[in-house]
This record gives sequence, structure tokens and C-alpha cells, in this order.
Amino acid sequence: MDTILHYSDRFVFDTFYAKIWPSYTKTVAGHVVTAWPRDDFWRVNLSIYIITVTFGYVLYLGTATASYYLVFDRDYKKHPKYLKNQIFMEIECALSAMPWMTLFTVPFFTGEIFGKSLLYSDVPKTVYDWFYLAASIPSFLFFTDCGIYWFHRWMHHPKVYKYLHKLHHKWVIPTPFASHAFNPMDGFIQSLPYHLYVYAIPMHKWLYLGLFGFVNLWTVMIHDGEFISHSEIINTSAHHFIHHVYFNYNYGQYFTLWDRIGDSHRQPTDEQYDKAIRDDHKVRARQTYNADVIEKDK
Repeated sequence: MDTILHYSDRFVFDTFYAKIWPSYTKTVAGHVVTAWPRDDFWRVNLSIYIITVTFGYVLYLGTATASYYLVFDRDYKKHPKYLKNQIFMEIECALSAMPWMTLFTVPFFTGEIFGKSLLYSDVPKTVYDWFYLAASIPSFLFFTDCGIYWFHRWMHHPKVYKYLHKLHHKWVIPTPFASHAFNPMDGFIQSLPYHLYVYAIPMHKWLYLGLFGFVNLWTVMIHDGEFISHSEIINTSAHHFIHHVYFNYNYGQYFTLWDRIGDSHRQPTDEQYDKAIRDDHKVRARQTYNADVIEKDK
């Protein structure tokens, strides 16, 4: 994030802040400069906030749109639990939630900028360095998957659910645009493991940035409604579809490990994999009934 901030300052924010808070005693090559120094705490926070919201919008809209048109099975729009104007509502929910989620997460990014995290930028030189870099990937995925599983399961507790997580389950038949459509605090809590990891375990900053992008892409992918993988290890879009329809299963993000440990794993069947079965009106009626019963209970 420090490199992104550096170039954002150079090409955008220095000029932008010079117009808002100009220096009346200093110019550079005849141009007015800002009186707000780059390393000022509040400037860093504001800049990080703008960058994160902007990139969040671009990444969400870009990946969700591509997934919807290239991958999503649009026959699901005929499902009884698919809502009228659902895509518009999902996008509206996500775009309105992101500024608030970002507000909660900015302190973590700011801490990284000021060197409070364990992120490092050294180029690997030894075999151990390269091994550690490679091992950081599964370490990050397993750490965050564990954290998300327990946070996610906690938010399904009856005393918590209606305040935090119920909004996301409005989308019983989710589209890729539902991937980020949730209560801002819900989104923040489920993002905590990603932020906490680099304050607990050293990680290369560019790898962290790449995995952060992957995380957002994966979140879209598990809402894409196209059930290709039959994996029993990976938490696929079929697993996550079961979570939306049957509610009390498959809380994990990447793997089925913690669902198996927590006795909440439900393996997809032909109901998800066989298109003729999943499009059958009796199957959809049963799913609708199940979702309605759960909704009344919650």
C-alpha cells in the first residue's frame, strides 16, 4: 500500500491537495504545492480512504460484471426466491456499504504505511527466503479461512444474526453482485483475519497485495452460480450456494476443513451439479420452502 500511496501522491493527491490547502510560501518549478505534507497522519488516512474506496468499486464492479456475463447461470433468475430488481439492489447495497467498511479498515492500512505491521519488502535472496515467500500463501489462506469460519458462524447466532448478517441472506439466490452486498460491519468483521494476519506473521508486501486482490475475486467467484468443481476440499460456489439456500452449512471461505471440524459441512449433490435437476420446479419449490421456514425462524 505504501507504493500505491507514493504514486497516488505523485500523480493525483499532491495536485489535488494543493488546490484545497495550498502553500503560500513555497512553489516547485513555478507550481503551487500543498501545505499538507505527505507523511501527515490525517493526510495519509484520507488518501488511503479514497484509494481503497476507488479500487474497491472498480474491482467489485469489474469482476462481478465479468462473472455475471461470462459465468453466472442466468436461468437462476427464474427461481422463485430470485427477487425483482435484485441485481440493482445488490449493487446499491454493495456500493453504499463500501465507504463505511473502508472507514473501519483504514486504520489497518495506515498502520502498515507507518511500519506498524510485519510486512516487508526485501527481495528474497536465499533458498529459505523463497521457501518462506511460497509458504506464506497457504499460511495466509489457512489462517484467514479459520478466522472467517468462526466469525461467519458467530454471525449466524440468533442473537447476532438479525443485526449483522441477515442483509446478506436477503439474496437467497445470489448473483456475483451479491458478493459484497452486506451490512458494513458484517463486511468489516469478515475482513478482519486478512488485516490481522500481517500484524501477527511477516509477509511480503507485494504478495499481500496480490492475495488481497485474489480474496476479492474469490468472493465474487463463490457467488457465480456456475457449479463446475466437484471438490470435497475446496469451498466452491456450489458449497456457498448451499449456504445461502440451506443456511446452516458451509461457513468457510476457501476450504471445507473447518466446516468438517465444526460439523457444518454439506457436500453439494446433483441438486447443484446437474442442471436439469437444479432447474426442476419441484427442486426449486423445496428450496423456496426451506428458505421461507428459515426466514420465519430467524
